[in-house]
Amino acid sequence: DVQLQASGGGLVQAGESLRLSCAASGFSFDDAGIGWFRQVPGKEREGLSCISSSDGMTYYTNSVKGRFTISRDNAKNTGSLQMNSLKPEDTAVYYCNVKRSTSSYTVYNYWGQGTLVTVSS
Repeated sequence: DVQLQASGGGLVQAGESLRLSCAASGFSFDDAGIGWFRQVPGKEREGLSCISSSDGMTYYTNSVKGRFTISRDNAKNTGSLQMNSLKPEDTAVYYCNVKRSTSSYTVYNYWGQGTLVTVSS
């Protein structure tokens, strides 16, 4: 079975850090990009960061740039999101996504189950 397990969420105070992990099983994501998203109830899912499969190029949305760091370990089939200097507005359910696509079609697109991050002021 293909599974994508996100973990590492929790309750922290503003200014503290958390590290989210995304573990894949049932498939190898060497050729896939990894992305992290978050969603607050009543709002659309927001893309935060992604890392490419080939050259490890990264992207961050402005709201997390300089505070969050995405990484991947293909040997362990895991991805991570290091979140520093957390703010109350970072409170959300965080999702990892693994997607492999060609210029013509999406080969696969998997989502983790979400992990809750709560940042108190």
